Amino acid sequence: MAMVFAASAAMLSCGPRQKAADDDFKYLVDGFADLNIIRYKIPGWDNLSLAQKEYAYHLSEAAKWGRDITWDQYCKWNLPLRHTLETILENYTGNKQSTDWQDFLLYAKRVFFANGVHHHYAEDKFLPGCPKDYFAALMEAVGVKDEALLDFIYDPDAFPQRRSTSKDGDIVQLSAVNFYEGVTRAEVEKYYASIEKPGDPEPVSYGLNSKIVKGKDGRVYEERWKIGGIYGPALEKISGELIKAAAVAENEDQKRALELLCEYYETGDLRKWDEYNIEWVKDTVGTVDYINGFIEDYDDPLGHKATFEGYVHIKDSAASARTEILSANAQWFEDNSPVDPRFKKKNVKGVSAKVVNAVAMSGACYPSTPIGINLPNADWIRKEHGSKSVTIANITHAYDYAAQEQPRSTLAEFAYSQQEIDNYRKYGPYTDEVHTDLHECLGHASGQLLPGTSSSALGEYQSALEEARADLFGLYYIADPKMVELGIVPDLEAYKPAYEHYIRNGIMVQFSRVELGRPNTEAHMQNRKLIAQWCYEKGLKDNVIEKKIKDGKTYFVVNDHKALRGLFAELLAEIQRIKSEGDYAAGKALIDTYAVDIDPELHKEVRERYDALHLRPYGGFLNPEIVPVVKDGEVVDYKLEYPDDFLGQQLSYGHRYRTL
Repeated sequence: MAMVFAASAAMLSCGPRQKAADDDFKYLVDGFADLNIIRYKIPGWDNLSLAQKEYAYHLSEAAKWGRDITWDQYCKWNLPLRHTLETILENYTGNKQSTDWQDFLLYAKRVFFANGVHHHYAEDKFLPGCPKDYFAALMEAVGVKDEALLDFIYDPDAFPQRRSTSKDGDIVQLSAVNFYEGVTRAEVEKYYASIEKPGDPEPVSYGLNSKIVKGKDGRVYEERWKIGGIYGPALEKISGELIKAAAVAENEDQKRALELLCEYYETGDLRKWDEYNIEWVKDTVGTVDYINGFIEDYDDPLGHKATFEGYVHIKDSAASARTEILSANAQWFEDNSPVDPRFKKKNVKGVSAKVVNAVAMSGACYPSTPIGINLPNADWIRKEHGSKSVTIANITHAYDYAAQEQPRSTLAEFAYSQQEIDNYRKYGPYTDEVHTDLHECLGHASGQLLPGTSSSALGEYQSALEEARADLFGLYYIADPKMVELGIVPDLEAYKPAYEHYIRNGIMVQFSRVELGRPNTEAHMQNRKLIAQWCYEKGLKDNVIEKKIKDGKTYFVVNDHKALRGLFAELLAEIQRIKSEGDYAAGKALIDTYAVDIDPELHKEVRERYDALHLRPYGGFLNPEIVPVVKDGEVVDYKLEYPDDFLGQQLSYGHRYRTL
């Protein structure tokens, strides 16, 4: 115990994370629209063996070969548009100094960043700033003729949302995602009801890897994403790299998991997907790990179908000390959670957590990427076999370092007092990471469904509610004395800036990302607004969170941190009940009441204050290039190169990884 405490205590330098004085690496390399382009380093790469580097290289190639899948999944028009943009960018020889060309270039960059025509976060369609006839002239100049594509690009009413959030329309038919064809929501739900097995203790993830279509005969059926089916050429390339990776895997668990993943891509069998996940969870000792597949269902309006994503990372052994402490104490956290005992796991199994550094990302994880991951998603696998959680350190650090390369910050603008600013700078960057650890490692892994409750019972509200549940778990426990006892948090004051930052962001600052007049639609943003707004309203009587006006500007100030923790506990208990019982109506009511609508006056103020800072609210990343070093016909090393050209990497990927 003394050694564990010493290892964790050594990490508790809670001051602001600063670039080293001799670090001349440029993190922020481009910026356009509301987007920053950032580079990230891969600490620990040079400490890997040749076999580990080769393993990571093939896993990274497998991830990148899935790129085209995500583009097509987001909208059927995306790949034809991307191919057109690539052709123009590489072959147009006309005037590139005009305003129209610059507007075209901006549009192209936005499309590449979003993997399509819809904003990567807000999910609304964006249009070119250049005139339609100019775009048509560019296409003609490089020999591309596609009137239907051109009409789609400029039609604001053609698939205006990637994932529809309409309250009165058919969200299946209104969504741009390429998951359904010729079917209505009612037909899809009827189809799912016909294939699901009520009471199955080990249900497959129905609809995860398929497109649902209606044939000419009126029959509704699934077309699988598999080798020999939809996305077959891409999946063949992915499997080819996975086979090469398996040959140099670090251990037998890794090798067996990769073999099962290849079998799944070959067959499309969801039982095989479950077998793979069970095997994948077993490997907790390898340095190199990955995710690859159709995983998260955030993009499906009904919460069944998953978008392709790939991620490769290596363990940061020193930083993983704190997450290993959390996972070792997972049962204590489960037992002491403020939820109904019926919804708690009696025996928490296989919770593995570590801090990692990203090596490569692709699909739905690129260029915009998560800072933490917890998988697998199947509740019964998590309950019976465990889960793996990672906090991605080098991505978090790259965000911080890129921010330091900019002259202004949102903290100084939206924090009420200098004391708030000083406290956040003292504790904030570290406690943000701890909250991510709690969210991913324990939050998603906590709780259980009651027997007979479907994992998809919450439908289109599942994603936002699940993220809120995990966030609340982290918020509740980051203030617990147990965290000080374990040596993870330095003192009982450290959580307070985290609470202030969460409320400040959830109730106002994050809306700098949303266009005026638009609702709040993205699942993670809905989760944060739900929590902040609910706590603000429920705490009004006791002035737990106070809305203050100073110099004509609005601020939200936490007056009673302990009472706020009590509100977090109350809401966590309710959302866990909703999930465990599958209470769709109650989940819908929470989202509709607290998570969607933005006060128009406050929204306008936030946008004006944020715009005055001349910052961009979103960031995405360039992947490092992993380059084989060949000597006498043999690969003797894999070196890293750090490109700084966003469009250059996109065009290069278009040549190297095009399959569809």
